[in-house]
Amino acid sequence: MKDFKSGYVAVVGRPNVGKSTLMNALVGQKLSIATKKAQTTRHRVLAIVSTDNYQAIFLDTPGVIDPKYGLQRLMMKTVRRAMSDADVVLHIVDATKRSTSNIDMLPDPVGRAAILAVNKMDIASKQHALELVARATELRSYEAVVPISAKTGLQLDTLLGEIVKHLPEGPAYYPPEMVTEQPERFFVAEIVREKIFNHFRDEIPYAVQVNIVGFEERENDKDLIDAEIVVERETQKGIIIGRGGSGLKRIGTEARVDIEELLDRPVFLRLFVKVRGDWRNKEGFLREYGYE
Repeated sequence: MKDFKSGYVAVVGRPNVGKSTLMNALVGQKLSIATKKAQTTRHRVLAIVSTDNYQAIFLDTPGVIDPKYGLQRLMMKTVRRAMSDADVVLHIVDATKRSTSNIDMLPDPVGRAAILAVNKMDIASKQHALELVARATELRSYEAVVPISAKTGLQLDTLLGEIVKHLPEGPAYYPPEMVTEQPERFFVAEIVREKIFNHFRDEIPYAVQVNIVGFEERENDKDLIDAEIVVERETQKGIIIGRGGSGLKRIGTEARVDIEELLDRPVFLRLFVKVRGDWRNKEGFLREYGYE
């Protein structure tokens, strides 16, 4: 284990800058759900990249926002906790964004080594990217600045190399075959939530929580999974279910395909919709759903 490096990397940025896409690309498989809508990520998602020389443990975090309600405040607490746990803070900015909030709202690394990844360079103006970098480096110091495209893989090897430079020496934290510590139930719930984000507009996806309330592995039959979709109002429940159950059927059909790919076995997925008024602001519900 001589000269072996290991450590934690907090992946931090504004909503929709490509944090989850980048982490999935680095680990080589889909762990964090990624949609075109902002604030898709709610929990810290851990992904492990292991080689013979290092183990980098990435912490995907919710997009940095000015929180408006209880759930969002806990999401920002998750960002701060990930940064305090990290050896390296990876700031990601979207090179196609004109707003300076893309840079200005990023939390300070607080004594950690910090690297700036300028994402979406496959579609961005190089001049605008240079302006973003100039603004970012005015505000704080970075160990390295790397232009990348999480979608195409542009310079991801270079970025990973810069990250590894700043990891401390030490033994691996996890067995080399592990890619995450989250249980299967977590990823099953995230897959269902991803389908809701993809198919519903406005406030609906943000008012939804998905809980796995039953997970039965059956030897001679499909695994039986019961998922509870929580919404805040009866009208939202009706929209999710759809006319004649069409909305729920569409969610279930698409989610089942991805779940079977994840688990590598057939499943029977049952979806139920429950109303819990204003759950995003109620401490008891938030704690019950794993937000701390």
